Amino acid sequence: MSALAVSVDYMTLLERYPPKVIRTERENEKYLAILYEMDSMGRKLTRAEQELADLLTLLVENFEEEHYSLPKTTPAGMVSFLMEQHDLRQKDLLDVFGTASVASEILSGKRELNKGHIERLSKRFGVSPELFF
Repeated sequence: MSALAVSVDYMTLLERYPPKVIRTERENEKYLAILYEMDSMGRKLTRAEQELADLLTLLVENFEEEHYSLPKTTPAGMVSFLMEQHDLRQKDLLDVFGTASVASEILSGKRELNKGHIERLSKRFGVSPELFF
């Protein structure tokens, strides 16, 4: 296939699915649906389709990084963030930390999370242990 044919095919795809910076959740969902449709074709994508998929992926990643990225924080800060998101208080995590004093020391930053705490927190909140490093 010539470069000209790829360009024509790509231009046709751009006309059908005009890409632009994603600013709303609705636009993000639209691009995700297009990517899902392309992934579900049951065949290898053409070069033009792959170029469009790469472009849409970059746009989606940019939007999601801006709107859904987790705050940069300490391990104790991440625990506090998750507690807030799940409307929990310190006493609600006694099954994770064992005692109120350990929970208090960890949340105040006086004590580090250990491997057991991280495992239990990961299971409790359904998140990767990497969040606590």
